[in-house]
This record gives sequence, structure tokens and C-alpha cells, in this order.
Amino acid sequence: MKTLMLTLLMLCASSVVTAMDMDGMLMDDKGMIMNANSDTLPRDCTAISETVDITIRAGQQHAQKFTGKMFAFDQQEWNVKPCAKINITFINDDQIRHQLMIHGLPGYLYPDGMFHLELYGEGQLQASLIMPSLKKTYLVHCELPQHMEKGMKAQLKVDGGNGDLPSIPGLTAPVKADIYPVDWSSLTTAILILCVLVGCLIPFIIILNAKRFKELMKKLLSTLKRGESVGPSESS
Repeated sequence: MKTLMLTLLMLCASSVVTAMDMDGMLMDDKGMIMNANSDTLPRDCTAISETVDITIRAGQQHAQKFTGKMFAFDQQEWNVKPCAKINITFINDDQIRHQLMIHGLPGYLYPDGMFHLELYGEGQLQASLIMPSLKKTYLVHCELPQHMEKGMKAQLKVDGGNGDLPSIPGLTAPVKADIYPVDWSSLTTAILILCVLVGCLIPFIIILNAKRFKELMKKLLSTLKRGESVGPSESS
């Protein structure tokens, strides 16, 4: 009976693994690869023009150079030749989930026009794709909620691209800039004015009374010296 149960469990496990490796998707407990393509040429390509190795890192530490951003890739732009084969190493430097998605690819070769790498935490994946010959700029981003909005967005250009995408951190202006409003009430206004006045008055008061402060310090020092000289005579 135990042997039969073990056999059934092994069959179930093998069927699950097979299901994870279907329809252009590879998945395990660390991450997922969708629509990788290392050998099939797009219809408008007769041969691979170049092979490019790109390492792309994702994480919070890469957003520190951008004001108001929380997540980012370590690079925001790549440029390749038409019909280039790109070998991507995707590294997640965080303990949270991140994706690398490229949109706008030909649907006959990449289902839903998409290339997708995903890591559920710290780690790395490797996969390849072959770009069409069309001169175009492709969106590269993380599609998890608020990750792109918080900075995880880049662009991949083929043959220089057909322009720049908006809101690429450090490269292009945002469609809608982040605004950090202040609730200006009468109280906050009064506090601000008071702080400015105090900050201006303190140095001014010190400058005007510099001589007085010096005289006061001299008197204090002389008093201390007198106290030291009088003390031993009184005790004798």
C-alpha cells in the first residue's frame, strides 16, 4: 500500500512539473520565464545580426539616485541592432517579488507580444530573445502594482529606437510629476515665520552683543581666579 501511494505521489509530482513547462512558460519555486526565444528568427530577419549579453539588476537600492522613487533597474536604457539576439541575466537584489517585462514584440513569435522574467525574491534568471528588425523603442518594466509608478521602468531601443518613452527615471520627464503638498493652515504658516525670524535674529543678537559676551566671560574668569587665590589664605 505504501509503495502504491508513493508511486501515485511521484506521478502527481511529475505531472505538475510537466504542467509548469508548457505554453512557453517555465516556473519553479524561485521564479518564472515566459516566451523565451533563443533560436527562432522573426519574419523580418534573415539572420542574427549580433549577440548581446545584458545583466539587469532590480531592487530598492537602485532607486536611491532618483528622488521620490522606491524601485528601479540598475540601468534605464539599452540599444541593440535590428535582429539582435539578447541574452538577459535578470538579478533581483531584494527579498520581494520583481519582474522584467518587454512589451510590443510580434505576437506570432511572443504570445501577447511579451517577454517575461519574474523572481519571487533574491536570485537570478537567464533567458534569451531575438528582436525584430523594426526601428522601435520597447517598454521594459515591472508590472506589479505601483512598481513601475515608483521607478521600475526602462526602455530597449532597436536601431536607436523611434523616440523616448515618458517617465523613464533619469532620462525623460514624467507624464505627471509627483507632488508632495503641505497643508498650509494658519498655524503652520505662523510656525514657519517664527522659525525664520528666530533663525535670523539669533546670529544678529550674537554679533551685536559680542563685546558684552567677552566682558562677561572676562569677569567670570577673574572671579574664578580670585576664588582660587582667596581659598588657601582663608584656610591658613
